[in-house]
Amino acid sequence: MRSTAWRFSEGGRRTCGRPVEEPSMVNEHVAIRTEDGVCGTHVVAPDGAGPWPAVILYMDAGGIRPALVDMARRLATGGYLVLLPDLFYRYGPYGPFVPADVFKGDFRAILGPLMATTDNLKAATDTAALLAYLDTRDDVAGRAVGAVGFCMGGRMAITAAGTYPDRFAAVASFHGGNLATEEPASPHRLAPTLRAEVYIAAAENDGSYPSAMAERLETALSRASVRYAAETYPAAHGWMMPDFPVHDRAGAERGWAAIGALFDRALRSTG
Repeated sequence: MRSTAWRFSEGGRRTCGRPVEEPSMVNEHVAIRTEDGVCGTHVVAPDGAGPWPAVILYMDAGGIRPALVDMARRLATGGYLVLLPDLFYRYGPYGPFVPADVFKGDFRAILGPLMATTDNLKAATDTAALLAYLDTRDDVAGRAVGAVGFCMGGRMAITAAGTYPDRFAAVASFHGGNLATEEPASPHRLAPTLRAEVYIAAAENDGSYPSAMAERLETALSRASVRYAAETYPAAHGWMMPDFPVHDRAGAERGWAAIGALFDRALRSTG
């Protein structure tokens, strides 16, 4: 089911890796049926017929909100059709939250009930429906898809790429936590099935992704001969999110450049 689209112009914004002037884009809100219900999803793409390589943006624990939609728009200005699914759809209506306000209180009490409605495996199941939806669109170029996830979305993006290795050509995780744990659904266990090029961007002194965990993930990727790069940014967990108190502009620009380079390399070459 596709909704009516609306167009807007964003003067002076930058794409993933290059400046643009007055980019015109289409933003649709669609309802995608999954095994567990209906997942409301933003679809953002450059204005025009395309076709465009597709990228799925896996959200952080703050849920869908204007800042996250802006991030999807920025990614789309690089010439991509971007899906931004609301992975909290099982919870029902919520927010939108203002992170600065949430962090002033007990954010676990606020966001915990929403986070409990999803996990890596549920996100992978939802991804099957997202991929099926992309296959119905005539403005998507080819079958190769990219994934980028932030915070909890980082582990979901890697899990999706490892679950559907024939579809994902590139995956990036920014300040993702719990990427290599003892849990059966830990993303690092999917390293042997990954075909995507992987980019891991970690924060300094991140309790959700300590150095021992990073070493465990990188060892798994190396043993599986996965093409990957891993970097630690001189920034705090959540630095990429423009509405977080810890947002780091310089680090975010570096991150966007890395995203642009990864997707241009992996998705454009595969057509």
